[in-house]
Amino acid sequence: MTQTITPPAYVTQSEELYDKPLDPTIARRLIGFIAPYKWQMFVSALLMLGATASSVIGPYLVKVAIDSGLAARNTAALRNAVLLYLIAAVVRWVFIYYRVNIMAHVGQSVIYDLRKALFEHLQKLSLGFYSRYSVGRVITRVINDVETVREFVIWAVLAIARDLFAIVGIVVAMLALNVRLSLLTFITIPFMILATVLYRRTARFAYRKVRAAISWVNSVLAENVNGIRVVQAFSRQARNYSDFRDYTNRYHLQTVINAAKVAASFLPVVDILGALATAAVIWLGGTAVLGEQITAGVLVAFVLYIDRFFDPIRDLSRRFDTLQSTMAGGERILALLDTEVEVRDEINAREMGSITGAVRFESVSFHYSDDPRPSTFRQAQGGAADFATDAPSSAPQKNTGTSQDENLVLDGIDLDVRAGETVALVGETGAGKTTIVKLLARFHDPTSGCVRVDGVDLRTVTQGSLRKQMGMVLQDPFLFNGTVKENILFGRLDATDEEVIAAAKAVGAHDFIVHLKNGYDSTVEEGGVLLSVGQRQLISFARALLADPRILILDEATSSVDTQTEQVIQRALATLLKGRTSFVIAHRLSTITNSDRIVVVDGGKIVEQGTHAELLERKGMYYELYRTGFQE
Repeated sequence: MTQTITPPAYVTQSEELYDKPLDPTIARRLIGFIAPYKWQMFVSALLMLGATASSVIGPYLVKVAIDSGLAARNTAALRNAVLLYLIAAVVRWVFIYYRVNIMAHVGQSVIYDLRKALFEHLQKLSLGFYSRYSVGRVITRVINDVETVREFVIWAVLAIARDLFAIVGIVVAMLALNVRLSLLTFITIPFMILATVLYRRTARFAYRKVRAAISWVNSVLAENVNGIRVVQAFSRQARNYSDFRDYTNRYHLQTVINAAKVAASFLPVVDILGALATAAVIWLGGTAVLGEQITAGVLVAFVLYIDRFFDPIRDLSRRFDTLQSTMAGGERILALLDTEVEVRDEINAREMGSITGAVRFESVSFHYSDDPRPSTFRQAQGGAADFATDAPSSAPQKNTGTSQDENLVLDGIDLDVRAGETVALVGETGAGKTTIVKLLARFHDPTSGCVRVDGVDLRTVTQGSLRKQMGMVLQDPFLFNGTVKENILFGRLDATDEEVIAAAKAVGAHDFIVHLKNGYDSTVEEGGVLLSVGQRQLISFARALLADPRILILDEATSSVDTQTEQVIQRALATLLKGRTSFVIAHRLSTITNSDRIVVVDGGKIVEQGTHAELLERKGMYYELYRTGFQE
C-alpha cells in the first residue's frame, strides 16, 4: 500500500493562493511592460493571422483537388490545387518561423526590462525590507515569477487570439461547405466544454500540489547544502538521506504521477469526442455522397476540419491555466515593485560636501511600525500574501501620539561626538547599540529628533553623498565572489594596485594574501568561504581603509576571531581608527579600553558615558558589565 505523505503547512501556504483569475489592473500593468514592443507585437499578430489562414485553407484545397481534379479528371486543376496547398504550407511555416523569432525577442526583452526594474528597486529598498522578507522569496519573484510572465508573453498572448481566430475560421469554413454536417459536428461541443472544465479544475489542484512539492524539495536541498558542516559534524547524512528519499522526494514523485494521470485522462476524452464526431460525419456524409447530395471532396474536407477543430479548444484550456499563473506571478512582481522605499532622499536634498566627522544625536527616538507593509501588500489577496510576515518592521513612522512602547528601540538619545573621536558603544544584547549606528548611516530615519553630521541634518542631504564618506565593518564581513583585489577595491573602484597593496599592508592583511595561490588575484568564492573569519575581517578592514572614510563604524568586528588573530586586528584597528570619527560596538575589553569615550546603552537610553577608568570608578552599569563579561 502506497504511503500518503503530507508536506509541512508552510510548504503549501503560499501555493494555495497561487492561482488567480484575470485581474484587469494587473493585466494593464503587465501590458505596460509589453507596450515598448507594440510594433513587434503587431507584426507578430499579422504573421499569426496569416499562418492561421494558411492552415484553415488547407482542407478546402484538398476538397478542390478531389472534386475539381480527381472527380472531373482535370489534371491542371489537380496540379494547381496541390501547388496551392504546398504554397500555403510553406507560407504557414515562414509566418510561424518569423512570429516565433519575434515573440522570443519580445519575451526576452520583457524579461530584461522586468528584472532590471526589480533589481534597481531592490537596490533602493531599505534594510527594513530585507529584515522582514527572506532572500529566497525575493529571488523567487525575480526568477520564477518573471519566467512565468515570459512564458505568457511568448506563447500565450497571441496563442489565445490565434486559437479563437482558428475556431472562427474553421466554423465559417465548415458552415460554408455544409450546414447539416457542421451542426452534426457541433453537437460534441457541449461535451468538450464539460470535459475541459472538469479537467481544468482537477488539473489546477494537481499541479498546485506539484508546485508545493518542488518547493519542498528545493527548501530541503537548500537547507542541507547550507548546513552541510553541521550535518557532517553530527553524522546525520544517512538520516537526512532517508528523510529526503522517503518523504520529500517521494511526495514529489507522488504528486507528479497524479498530475500525469489527470493529464492522461483528458486527451483520450478529446480523442473519443473527435472520433465520435468524425464517425458521425463519415456515416451521414458518406450516405450523402452515395446519394449524390454532397461531393466526396466536401466529406474529406469535413474530416480534416474536425481534426483541426478540437486542437484550439484543447490549447485554450491550457492557456487558461497559464493565464492564472501569470496573474499570480504578475501580482507578486508588482507587489514587490510597489514596496515603498522607507528611507528616501527629499526632493530638494543636496549633496553633502566634505565632512570633518562631528556627530550629534539630538533627542533621537526610534520605534518599529506596527504594520510595515505598503497598501499593495495589505490589500492583495493572492501572490502578495507570499510576502506577508509577522515580523515587525524597522521602518520608522511619524509620531502620531499613539503609544509605541512595545516597539520602542531608542528613547531620547542625546550624544555629541567630536570629529576624530573614537566612541565605544556597550550594553546588553538588544539595548539599541546597532540601531544607533544604523541611524547614523541613515539606514533608518529617527521617529523623532534628528541626527546631525557637522551640524547638518542627515535628512536634508542625499544618502549617497553621506555614505561615500562613511565606512562600516561588520561582525561577519561579506566578501563577494571574485578576487581578493576586487573585494578590497569595493571600497574605492578607482584605486591603483599600489594603493590596494598599501591598504592591505597597513591593516596586516598583506602577509597572508601573498601566500595565497594567486596572491591578490586569488578567488575567495561567494561570502569568502575559502578564507578564515580573521582573514575575511582583515580584507574588510583593508576595504574600509582604502575608501578613506571620515566616519567609521565597527559592529562587533573582533568578536568572531581567536586571540592571536585579534592581536593582528587590534594593530589594524589602530591604523584604521587614526584621525577618523569612529563608533565601535564591542564586547572585548581590549577594543573598548582604547576608545576615547565609552557610552553605555540600556533599554534604548544612554545611562552613562566616560572613559574606562571613570566608569569603573562610578561602579554603575559599566562596572557590572566589566566585572561579569568584559574581564579577560
